[in-house]
Amino acid sequence: MKTFVHRGQITKVVFGSGTRSRIPEEAEALECRRVLILCTPGRVDQAAEIRDLLGTAAVGTFAEAAPHTPVEVTRKAVAHAGSVEADCVLSIGGGSTIGLGKAIAVRTGLPQLALPTTYAGSEMSPIVGETEGRRKTTRRPAEALPKTVVYDVDLTLTFPAATSVVSGVNAMAHAVEALYAQDRDPVAFLLAGEALDSLTRSLPVIARRPDDREARADALYGAWLAGTCLGPVDMALHHKVCHVLGGAFGLPHAETHTVVLPHVVAYNGPMAPEAMARITRALPADDAASGLFDFAGKLGAPRALRDLGMPEPGIEQAAELIVRDGYWNPRPVDRTAVRAFLTRAWAGERPWTPAGDEHPRPDSVIEPSVTTGARHA
Repeated sequence: MKTFVHRGQITKVVFGSGTRSRIPEEAEALECRRVLILCTPGRVDQAAEIRDLLGTAAVGTFAEAAPHTPVEVTRKAVAHAGSVEADCVLSIGGGSTIGLGKAIAVRTGLPQLALPTTYAGSEMSPIVGETEGRRKTTRRPAEALPKTVVYDVDLTLTFPAATSVVSGVNAMAHAVEALYAQDRDPVAFLLAGEALDSLTRSLPVIARRPDDREARADALYGAWLAGTCLGPVDMALHHKVCHVLGGAFGLPHAETHTVVLPHVVAYNGPMAPEAMARITRALPADDAASGLFDFAGKLGAPRALRDLGMPEPGIEQAAELIVRDGYWNPRPVDRTAVRAFLTRAWAGERPWTPAGDEHPRPDSVIEPSVTTGARHA
């Protein structure tokens, strides 16, 4: 008999083609009549289109969303929302913009709508990640979860292939960690597996034919499911590593997830056989970690942290930050182990697997009593 606790979610999801035309209707349903649109500088044109759809219900656009949700940007956005007397926010874009919407909602109580244009999945999670002083922290306040998410496949058709595939692997990372999460449940496991099937099926097609509508719809569907996995379960070591690298070194979010994922999977694999079996089935591959590494290579995605701008001396600093206030993880973690797999990830080497390296695991010195800290996402 399985024993579990499942945390259901209350976000309304509208999925399809041309669904952005429903934004005014969805805002009205939430009784939002003074909508502040959020976006990055690169999404101003899309924001203008939605502002035209909203008409007088739109009270302005804040176009300064930035990666890793800097606290100083959030403070500026909150002040702007107050100055225009906004009664809700609408985030148009990827994780940077949706993260800003969450941070505003947490501070003001304003409801939020989201119109995702990437596969980040942040819109389906109550997790708020913010950066201040080169340190990224996360929390999970219930009010951060968007009220309504509108997925419009059409908005992803012009998403460049190179950024699409890393955004998709970022979504895969959410699903992977949901498979072995401390508080995983049957629903999350099923969602995660379906997400992996959709993304591993669609991303190679998008890499070859970025305008393939069916592949785009499949990837967006997978990203929705992967993002949903973040709601009911907590994340583990992989997300801690990526949060540290992004906050401390300003590394690009999706690309960092893409590089790191195979190495953390290789590390956690021995303690999560059921999760590894589901990953290998989705790829398909004989080994989960090597399969993910090869999958990224087939997509033309980056596989080395040094190519993302991380300095080699930063490995030691990152290892220290990762084990400090660590997330729960299925396998005990210490600094020696983290430094070992970060070194491989920095150089772009294959993750250690029994079939791929004759040397002993670098983490073999870890004491079983060492565990990570509080449960974060």
